[in-house]
Amino acid sequence: MKKLKNKVLFIFLVTVFINTICIAQESVIEDFVTSKTTQEGKEYPQVNSEGRVRVRISAPEAKKVQLDIGGVKYDLSKDGNGVWIGESAPQDEGFHYYQLNIDGASVPDPGSLYFFGAGRWGSGIEVPAKDQDFYALKNVPHGEVREHIYFSKVNNSTRRCFVYTPPEYNENTSEKYPVLYLQHGGGENETGWSNQGHANLILDNLLAEGKAKPFIIVMDNGTWRMPKKSNSKPQEEGVKRTWPPQGWADGFKNTLIKDIIPMVEANYRTFSDASNRAMAGLSMGGMQTRVITLDRPDLFSSVGMFSGGSISLEDLKKSPDFKEKVKLLFISYGSRELENPRQSSWGDPKENTQALKDSGMNAHFHVSQLTAHEWQSWRRAFKEFATLVFK
Repeated sequence: MKKLKNKVLFIFLVTVFINTICIAQESVIEDFVTSKTTQEGKEYPQVNSEGRVRVRISAPEAKKVQLDIGGVKYDLSKDGNGVWIGESAPQDEGFHYYQLNIDGASVPDPGSLYFFGAGRWGSGIEVPAKDQDFYALKNVPHGEVREHIYFSKVNNSTRRCFVYTPPEYNENTSEKYPVLYLQHGGGENETGWSNQGHANLILDNLLAEGKAKPFIIVMDNGTWRMPKKSNSKPQEEGVKRTWPPQGWADGFKNTLIKDIIPMVEANYRTFSDASNRAMAGLSMGGMQTRVITLDRPDLFSSVGMFSGGSISLEDLKKSPDFKEKVKLLFISYGSRELENPRQSSWGDPKENTQALKDSGMNAHFHVSQLTAHEWQSWRRAFKEFATLVFK
């Protein structure tokens, strides 16, 4: 009987202990403040010191409302006035896309600023980062981000890009500048690097600190579509399909080489040689950078790939001029990406980069700590790349 009582007491204490832990884990610190990405005059969305995101919306007739962020949907609670409120689990530092789900319909949060990502204009929120100072808006000389509309002969259509010119560009009218062609990720567009990435503010701050050389940044739209399938040549049995498919980057490659570069060099004070031309990109844009620079290493002296694959020794065998002509290769990933790597045919990026370095290339591998496939990883990558390029 005594043993039974002790066993019951033990189970009770364990249950209390577990419940205490769960309550502690679920408790929310009530120090929420309006986010930098909240619309002016709005109170929500908010963020707290844990990185939780809290939203509120009036939807009196709705049956269920959720906050959809980071691939997880969080149920909101409804008060007596038909106002729904709730928060997420802690998020990584930096920028995140999100949306509200109202009775099954995914909609933007009317309280947030809108950003183009996931193939649509939608809500985004900024979770304060410990190192956010490097992309903060400061009282330093600022460059300009210009919307440039041009006609593309390759696409027979009017396109636009955004062009950053450094602070002294309008004053030093006889000075020429090197150019970085900087590409966005899948589901994003030419607004990504200035809106979500703050590339202009990052470079402004680096220039003010004397840590980078002034250069122009061109941000264009690299969106692509699946190549049309040929009815005359069916998929051979036993042949492994590749991803991305063969020729996927050809459209943007032709636009870049035949339209964008000539347009930029005709309209801006730039150097027109490969030693003053670089290409970089994040995710899909990094993959485009990989394909284009391996194919045309004669056009670019510096290459940056942020969460977008890597270059291997095998790649150099197929593109022998790459090692000779590319003077800087920069590969970057978030630490959470390396902990949970995506399946790819390019091998381990860190091992590949080290092998190139051992072979004599100026190759750098950067890791953004405690971030995943997200903008904070790419902001940090751009900052590091900007301090190395054109030097």
